[in-house]
Amino acid sequence: MTRRRRRPGAVLAPYLLVLPGWLWLAAFFVTPVIVMVSLSLQTGDFIDGFRQTFHFGTYAHVVETYHVQLVRSLLYGAAATAGCALVGYPVAYWIAFRAGRHKSVFLFLLLLPFFVSFVIRTQSWNVVLADNGILLGPLKHLGLLPEGFHVLATPYAVIGGLTYNFLPFMVLPVYVALERVDARVLEASTDLYASRAQTFWRVVLPLSLPGVFAGVLLTFVPASADYVNAGILGGPSTTMIGNIIQTEYFTNLDYPAAAALSFVLMGALLLAVFAYARALGTDDVLEVAAR
Repeated sequence: MTRRRRRPGAVLAPYLLVLPGWLWLAAFFVTPVIVMVSLSLQTGDFIDGFRQTFHFGTYAHVVETYHVQLVRSLLYGAAATAGCALVGYPVAYWIAFRAGRHKSVFLFLLLLPFFVSFVIRTQSWNVVLADNGILLGPLKHLGLLPEGFHVLATPYAVIGGLTYNFLPFMVLPVYVALERVDARVLEASTDLYASRAQTFWRVVLPLSLPGVFAGVLLTFVPASADYVNAGILGGPSTTMIGNIIQTEYFTNLDYPAAAALSFVLMGALLLAVFAYARALGTDDVLEVAAR
């Protein structure tokens, strides 16, 4: 019995379908990364130009100079991610199990503020949290807060802004995971005399871990690299690594240092993500998702 030969079109079809995606990644991800790597190894200045000298010492210099801001950025990102999880999980749980036929309405209301520009939303918190603004001003006038009390230019303001701005990145994947929980599984736990708390800890939470895992990744990475919140809500003592990169690029015009800082931040984020994935156990998460 002879094997039927596949037509060339059938063989090439999968590769042709994926080709636009690969071209997009090559043009807008791989090529810029290669350019940035090359730039980070150059020496010179903006006046005389930069030359490729494969100077790896730039990486050691930027780490030694800006390690405080790098660690601060990772800590702020982790704190904001934890805040998003603490606030976002109950919200996603309530929408998934209690909102009924109004789920779409509440999801729309959750996303509605994000139709406004990221910068404008952050600037609005600057107005709300001003020393004599609409929130703190009346409290100081009533004597409930001391005159010297302030929130802006503190880590609390920056972390609060990060938590607010990236909250949907946590809520949406957790909601999707909770939405997939089979109601019959919850009924089975009730039939087995499990309390509501036991049902949540032993059934709902494990089944929602894929959403939590995705939410943490979607929140931690951009929050750690953010510079808008620290620039608007923070001060000199709350500068994040994103602010340093912005200053090196647009103010100091030190492109190699800025590119090296970008790759140092990328490496730190990758290490943090891999450590988180290993601690959580990606195999277990994928197994839960498959079930």
